[in-house]
Amino acid sequence: MCDQLSGKMTRKKIQIKKIDNTTARQVTFSKRRRGLFKKAFELSTLCDADIALIVFSATGKLFEYASSSMQQVIERHNLHSDNLGKMDQPSLELQLENSTSYTMLSKEIEEKTRELRKIKGEELHGMDIEELWKLEKVLEVGLSRVLETKGERFLEEITVLQRKGAQLMAENQRLKQMENMFSTQTHVLEQGRSSESISNICNSADPSQDNDSSDTSLKLG
Repeated sequence: MCDQLSGKMTRKKIQIKKIDNTTARQVTFSKRRRGLFKKAFELSTLCDADIALIVFSATGKLFEYASSSMQQVIERHNLHSDNLGKMDQPSLELQLENSTSYTMLSKEIEEKTRELRKIKGEELHGMDIEELWKLEKVLEVGLSRVLETKGERFLEEITVLQRKGAQLMAENQRLKQMENMFSTQTHVLEQGRSSESISNICNSADPSQDNDSSDTSLKLG
C-alpha cells in the first residue's frame, strides 16, 4: 500500500524532446513561459540585475519581459557587443603583428650571430672567394676603427698625464716658495739673536767705563 502511494506521489521525469501533440505543446509552452518570466523577475529583484527576455511561440506570437526597459537593455547589449568586437579585433591584429615581429627578430638575430662567427674566423667553410673578400674588407674596416679608437684613447691618457704633471709641477713650485720663505725667516731670526748676543758680550766685557764715570762724578762733587 505504501509502495503504491509513494509511486503515485513521485513526479514523473519528463524527457526533454519536442512534444508532438500540439495542444500539449501549447500548454507546456504557456506554463514554462510563465515560470521563466517568474524566475527572471526573481533574479532581477534579488540580485539587482538588468534582464530582458524575448520569446516567440511556435505560432510566431511575441512574448517579452524586461526588468526596466526592453529598448534600453537591447541598446546596452548592442553597445557591449560592438565594444567586444573592437577589443577583440585589435588584439588579434596585435598578436599577428607580434608574431611577425618575433619571427623577423629571430631571423635577424640568427643572421647577426652567423656574421659574428665568421668575423671570429669560425664557420668559414662553404664561403667562396667573393664572400671571403667581403669578410676581409669588413675586418679591415673594423681593424682601422679599432686602431683609431686606440689612438684616441692614448691621446686622452697622455692629456690626462700631462695635466697631472702640470699640477704636480705647480705644487712643487708652491712648496719651494714656502721653503724659501721659511728659510729667510729663520735666517733673519738667527741674525737678530746673534746681534743681541754680541751686544750683551760687549756690555759685560768693559766694566771700567762704569768705574771711571763713578770716580769722575765723585771728584766733581
